[in-house]
Amino acid sequence: MNYKKPERIFEDSGTVDPKMSYHIELENVVNTKNQDIKTMVDLGRYFSIFAPRQSGKTTFFEGFCHKLEKDPAYVAIMLSFQRHKNLDKQRFYKLIQKDFYSQLTDRLGAVNCPKLDIIRAYLDSHNITDHISFCELFEELNRIIEFKKIVIFIDEFDGIPNNELENFLTTLRDLYQKYKKRTDKALYSVGLVGIRNITKLIVGGVSPFNIADQVKLPPFTLKNVRDLYAQYTEETNQLFTEEAVKKVFDETSGQPWLVNRIGTILTVDIKPQTTDPISKEDVEKAVEILLYEENSHFDNITEKAKQYKETFIDIVFDGVEHIPGDEEQSLLLTHGLIKAEGKKIRVSNPIYKKRFTRMFFRDIAGKVDISFTRYYLPDGSLNMERVLVDFEKYIARIGAAAFYSTNKPMEVTGKFQLTAWLYQFVSEGKGELYYESKTGLGIMDIMLIYKDRKYIIETKVKRYRGTVDEALEQLAEKYLLPERVSQGYIVMFDPKTRVGELCTPQKHILEGKEILSFNIGIGR
Repeated sequence: MNYKKPERIFEDSGTVDPKMSYHIELENVVNTKNQDIKTMVDLGRYFSIFAPRQSGKTTFFEGFCHKLEKDPAYVAIMLSFQRHKNLDKQRFYKLIQKDFYSQLTDRLGAVNCPKLDIIRAYLDSHNITDHISFCELFEELNRIIEFKKIVIFIDEFDGIPNNELENFLTTLRDLYQKYKKRTDKALYSVGLVGIRNITKLIVGGVSPFNIADQVKLPPFTLKNVRDLYAQYTEETNQLFTEEAVKKVFDETSGQPWLVNRIGTILTVDIKPQTTDPISKEDVEKAVEILLYEENSHFDNITEKAKQYKETFIDIVFDGVEHIPGDEEQSLLLTHGLIKAEGKKIRVSNPIYKKRFTRMFFRDIAGKVDISFTRYYLPDGSLNMERVLVDFEKYIARIGAAAFYSTNKPMEVTGKFQLTAWLYQFVSEGKGELYYESKTGLGIMDIMLIYKDRKYIIETKVKRYRGTVDEALEQLAEKYLLPERVSQGYIVMFDPKTRVGELCTPQKHILEGKEILSFNIGIGR
């Protein structure tokens, strides 16, 4: 078969139009009762649906509204607060009025509503100026309209002006409570769409929207990815092998923007205008291109990743459990950088993990050349003493400021810096690096595995005289013994030793284990 020019594109810059872009319908969009959106709307429910940016929220609801319009009993209204964040109250409600009134009359006209003239006359006389007049609007529509169900979806709800958040949500809650038992209510169902779980917002000590169902927008499934790429194949005769599809899913974990962007790179940059099948190796090339690409998707989440980079790196190396309500974890979850499943919490997909780990470790990467032969022993194993001596010199060069720049304990900062330094030895798949990993008798701070040899490192902040002895005992008995390792390392960050004062490593023998300790000055 010959190659045919595609009729559509992989959309990676906005809402998907199925006529112009490859498109699949998300599966399993349900609330905590396992009810889908149509069921919730039919039951007159109010709900909050949340997902990170560029994960398909707007596309999903635009598609759902089009389906809902097939039933003349429904009046589906789509609003957006994307540009409303900095508006004053008057301008905010004026824009709501303009958009809502226009869509309402158009839809009522389309379904031949017999009360349309009466409704138009009322709308001409009623201006929405605040939350009270907004509430009065629906109370009057509830009296006029019979058997027409208004369903409002508000996209980018996070853009609501802060000073109107409580009033607006409280008004919706009051309308819901007032007409909950009636089936002939005008404002029948409401969906608030955003990146935050709006049902958990606390304003003035209470949740003003606690009557709503919670809905999460799921990522693409493997089947979704396969079906999306099959649409391209049908148009062009260029196949994606099953291994390639699986590789895309594994690398992206189904994140819709990433799936579409990789689709573009594969078909435009790597194997354009050909019927040669797209292989797993092609996907690997596409991922590498994406990792070094500057784009709006990465721009949107970079600042969030930077804000809590220590927590992010903890999660990269499986160092923490999910703590519901934790501020730092919640922010990373909200913006899609991490995902939680029960007690487990992990980076959302391998691409984010690679992209942001490289970003956080970039400065340190420029300071160490791991090709230097002094970092290796004749048998090819690591000369860990030299690695840690040079790490001490690196800390001396960057100064102590990094250890006092956050509210976190200094040990966390030191551990982050050391992990970043060691990461260079495993970044190309040459080994494995474990951060706060569990062993038989405790949790090791850092374990690096290089060429099947384990290097276990305990980090401490030297707060009192016995800190070194405590670290020696902990390392020898709890970590080295269960892991059957004869050598270990202690990195002691010492606030009483001025930064830049290099110290000689000390050798210790304990329980038949040889331990090398480094005292690294971080004093100002």
